[in-house]
Amino acid sequence: MAENGEDKLIAVARHIAKSLGRTETMADDILQFFSTFDGRFSRERLSEKIDSDDPRSYAALEETLKSLDRRISLYVSADQPIWSVSADASAFLDAIDELLSTSRDWNSLAAEKSIAACLDRVDELLQQAMFRLDEEFRMLIERSAEAFDLSRLCDRSEANGNYSFVSDDDEDADAEDGEDRIPVAYPVSDYDIVIDALPSGTINDLHEIAKRMVAAGFGKECSHVYSSCRRDFLEESLSRLGLRKLSIQEVQKTTWSELEDEIERWIKAANVALRILFPSERRLCDRVFFGLSLAADLSFMEVCRGSTIQLLNFADAIAIGSRSPERLFKILDVFETLRDLMPEFDALFSDQYCLFLRTESVTIWKRLGEAIRGIFMELENLIRRDPAKAAVPGGDLHPITRYVMNYLRAACGSRQTLEQIFEENLPFAGDYRNSEKMDRSTSSSLSVQMAWIMELLESNLEAKSKIYRDSALCSVFLMNNGRYIVQKVKDSELGSLLGDDWIRKHTAKVRQCHVNYQRNSWSKVLAVLKMDVSSLAPNSASRLMKEKLKDFNSQFEKMCKAQSTWIIVDDQLRTELRISVAGYVLPAYRSFLGRMQNAPEIGRHAGKHIKFSLEDIEARINELFQGGGGSTGDRK
Repeated sequence: MAENGEDKLIAVARHIAKSLGRTETMADDILQFFSTFDGRFSRERLSEKIDSDDPRSYAALEETLKSLDRRISLYVSADQPIWSVSADASAFLDAIDELLSTSRDWNSLAAEKSIAACLDRVDELLQQAMFRLDEEFRMLIERSAEAFDLSRLCDRSEANGNYSFVSDDDEDADAEDGEDRIPVAYPVSDYDIVIDALPSGTINDLHEIAKRMVAAGFGKECSHVYSSCRRDFLEESLSRLGLRKLSIQEVQKTTWSELEDEIERWIKAANVALRILFPSERRLCDRVFFGLSLAADLSFMEVCRGSTIQLLNFADAIAIGSRSPERLFKILDVFETLRDLMPEFDALFSDQYCLFLRTESVTIWKRLGEAIRGIFMELENLIRRDPAKAAVPGGDLHPITRYVMNYLRAACGSRQTLEQIFEENLPFAGDYRNSEKMDRSTSSSLSVQMAWIMELLESNLEAKSKIYRDSALCSVFLMNNGRYIVQKVKDSELGSLLGDDWIRKHTAKVRQCHVNYQRNSWSKVLAVLKMDVSSLAPNSASRLMKEKLKDFNSQFEKMCKAQSTWIIVDDQLRTELRISVAGYVLPAYRSFLGRMQNAPEIGRHAGKHIKFSLEDIEARINELFQGGGGSTGDRK
């Protein structure tokens, strides 16, 4: 830079001397004056510069330009590719180097009209050379990419489900009947792969061309032609992976069943793109534009921008689409894929040109998290809105219970992801803060969210239980659903999220339903057997016993007939309930029969009045809760 500044200073002094010097003697006097003022303005140096304006020196520049014009025009107008002959390529580059050198050497004298005219011709000639270099650059990439497609790709890993990208020296690389293939086609399990899409010799040739184009001020044009060629390779690769170019509107109009398949293909394509294709393109850019970092960064951005935006737009369409609860699991897959690829986004898109891509990826990733939180809000609304229209026959498990519990259980398979999402923000469980059910200070945001949904479900079931006119059947309904909820919580991640206290509390609720059921059904039956005969005459006592037994038989048969159509879903609970009923009814019935057989007026004739033996009672109880009607016949 100092030398260039000195040249300019000398050029100024020379120009002043020439402008003011009317005669050779006057010019000499001025030069002598300058030399005494500053040692850099020696008579010899300034004279040399002045002499360069001599017509003979201008003629030398003209001769140089004519020679370069002939040499460069010869190659610019050539019909065949210059790089098909290495000697021609070297000669063309040498001519361009000389032209660039001439431009630099004479640029300081551009103020002179004659020199400026020559420099204009230099620029015109340089532009022609750059246009031809542009064409040669494109042809080198396209020719090499085509050769790679046809002769160096081997998909021998198709059988075992792995990608196989063949290096330059792979012995097994053959074309299959000229089939047009690309090095991306089958499921990947190992992403530690780099694609050498162009031969080393071609990369070196491209590098030499890129250096000249950047030096001539055509760096952007070079990047554009490079990126247009390599962009096609990327887009075709993603297409071979099944990724379709869908706009956000098209994604939102696609049915969910079709969209699920699209998401699977998107996940595969995103992983291959960010872990294999883009890093390979980054490596290729850095080799082609070695030492030209700005051109390398610009080229890489232009190569990957379209494919990256295509991938991100799909994820964005998923994020802003429907919040229907059944979409949760696929949206979680998209969220997790994008999250796991964030290190790749950070590493690949860190320069000034690509920064907007990295920023957009983070924005869409967060938007997916918001969508997932919105899905849980929609689940809450679904529970709230589920109407209590009709009672479930037999007090069976309600569909909303089965749906919500299996949904939450499946969702907890992605517990770490959900905790990450809800730790950032918990906008949809705010009402739960007013509940005494859980201490938020010691619970994770996801735990609070799950507990809130469970509370909504319980409230919904309580409302549905009131449809039953029979209070005992109401208890059976709550028992069924409560037992199912507790079991699903205990057998999944929900248990650790909600905690042991929650499980104990809701287990106690199920037990209370059991107590309520027994009180509202069998206690009423056994109440018929209660009597005080101490103040009655023997005849009156015997008559009362017979009436009591008759009422009991009627009540018992009616109860068995009704409860044989009721359902206890859990096998263990059904067994426990039958044992409990038998343990409650049999002792009281046995005691009554004993008193009746000891009554003087009945005595040995008691059998005529006994419709159900103890064994009959036990057998009928064991037919309860089957939901199929059970046996309605009498047993003696």
